[in-house]
Amino acid sequence: MSAKKNIPERKKILMVATEAVPYVSVGGAGSVMGHLSKALVKIGHDVRVFIPKFGSIEEDKYPLETIYEGLKVPTNDTNTPELICNIKKLVNDAGVTFYFLENQEYFEKRANVYGYKDDSVRFLLLSRGVIEFIRTGIFVPDVIHCNDWHTGAVPNLLKTTYKQDSIFDDVHTVFTIHNLAYQGNFDHRHMSELEYDDGSSDIPSFFSPRTESLNFMKRGIIYADAVNAVSKSYAREILTPEFGEGLDKILLPMKSKLFGIVNGIDYEEFNPLTDTMIEKNYDVRSLDKRQDNKKALQKEFGLEIKDNSLLLGFVGRLDYMKGVDMAISVLRNAMKEYDIQFVEIGAGDWSLVEMLEGLVKDFPKRVGIHPYPNFTLPRMLFSGCDCILYPSRFEPCGIVQIEAMRYGAVPIVRNVGGLSDTVENFDTIKRTGNGLVFNEFSEFSLYGQIVRAWELFQHKEVWRSLQRNAMNSDFSWEHSAQEYDKLYERAITLRIQNKEKDKTMESIVS
Repeated sequence: MSAKKNIPERKKILMVATEAVPYVSVGGAGSVMGHLSKALVKIGHDVRVFIPKFGSIEEDKYPLETIYEGLKVPTNDTNTPELICNIKKLVNDAGVTFYFLENQEYFEKRANVYGYKDDSVRFLLLSRGVIEFIRTGIFVPDVIHCNDWHTGAVPNLLKTTYKQDSIFDDVHTVFTIHNLAYQGNFDHRHMSELEYDDGSSDIPSFFSPRTESLNFMKRGIIYADAVNAVSKSYAREILTPEFGEGLDKILLPMKSKLFGIVNGIDYEEFNPLTDTMIEKNYDVRSLDKRQDNKKALQKEFGLEIKDNSLLLGFVGRLDYMKGVDMAISVLRNAMKEYDIQFVEIGAGDWSLVEMLEGLVKDFPKRVGIHPYPNFTLPRMLFSGCDCILYPSRFEPCGIVQIEAMRYGAVPIVRNVGGLSDTVENFDTIKRTGNGLVFNEFSEFSLYGQIVRAWELFQHKEVWRSLQRNAMNSDFSWEHSAQEYDKLYERAITLRIQNKEKDKTMESIVS
C-alpha cells in the first residue's frame, strides 16, 4: 500500500513536552511548543499540547477544566503498582488545546520544573501518562511529537510495552533533540560501565534505582519513527564525536531518519513597531528612534548615557556552553581600549555570575547585569543594544539571536550549529549579511569581531545597512511549521515502510 495514501491532509498532532509558553517557560523548548503549535494550527492541523500541571501555573489567570479524573498510570512496581493523575484542559485564543497532567506529589508540590533527584521518575510519569491518556480515547493523534529526553520513553514504550495495543496502530512518533548535552537525570560524560544504558533493555519499575541511569535521549532516538534537531547544521554536527555527546555512533547508522529544522519566532509578538515593553516603537524605516531605547537601557542599568558607546548585550542562560566565560574575558580587554558598554540578563552557573560581578566592579558605569530570570527586560535590551553576543562552544539552534535581529541588534556569533543557519557574515562591500561571524572558539577570534563591530559602528551609513539586513531576516514560525509538517509526513512514511519490511521478513522466515 502506498504510504502517501495513509497521510492525512489535516493531521492530529499531540506535542508532548515539559514546558510551553505562556504557562511554563524555563528554556527555549517552551517557546517552541507555544509558537510552533500556533503556527501548525494556522496551516490547518488539529494541534494539542500535553505538559505537566506544575504548581507555578496560575489557575486564576489560566482557568483549567478537569476533563478526566483518576487516570491510572502503571509503574511496574509491586508496592505501588500505579500512580493516579487527573487531566485538565485549556483552549487558547489561537485554537490550540493544552492538556495538563496533574499529580500532586511529582508536579504540583515542586517549586521548580527541573533539578530533582527523582526527575527520571517524574518524566517517566509524564511519558507513560500521555500514553494512558491516549488510551482513554479522548484524543488519538496521528503523530506524537516528543521533545528532549524528558519524553524519550514515549517512543520506547509504544514500540515495546504497548506494541500490541491496537489504538496505537496508526500513531507515529517524532522526537526532537533540543540539546543533546542533556540525556537524562545523570552526567552521561562520567558514567561507569555498570550504569551504562544500552537503550534497548526493558524500562524497569518507576522506583528502581536503575531508572535513574536510563538514557531517555538515546531511547527516544532509537525508537522514534523520525528524529530532528533544531537546526540543519546541528543535525550534521551531532553525527561527529566533537558534538555527538557520546551518541554519534548511535546517530550515524540512523541518519536516514534524522533531519534538521531551524526554530523560529512569533513575528506578531516580537515586533518593535507594536511592542509595549519598549520605550519607543520603531521599524526598519525609523531606526533613528532606537536611540531613545538605548538611553532607556543605559538608564535602567546605571550606565553612562552616551550615544556613541558601542552597547553589547547578552540574554540567556549563564552556561559555559554559551561561551559566557570567554566573552567576559574578552570584554575585560576590549573595554580597556574601546568605548564599549555591556548589559547581561539571565540566570545560571554561579561561577559565571561571580565573573560578571567582577566585570561590574572593574567597569561600574559601563557594565550592568541582571543574573536572574526575567521576561520583560530582554525586549528592552534587544531594542536598545547595538549588538548581541553569542560566542557559543556549541549551539543547537538559539532563538535569542533571531529575536535580537528582529529588533535591529546586530548578532556577533560563532559559526556553529543554529547560529550558522541564521547569521550570515556581513560583507562590507556588497552590504549583504545580517551579522558578524567568527569560526574558531578563541578569545582572539571573538575580540576581532568586537573590534570589527566597533569600526563599523563608526560609519553610520554602513551600520544602518547591517541593522536593516538583520531586521529584514525572516525566521517566522510559518516557514518552520511547513517544515515540521513535512517531517510528520516523513515519520508516517518511514513507519509504514518499516512495517512492510517487517512483514516481508516474517513471510521469508515462515
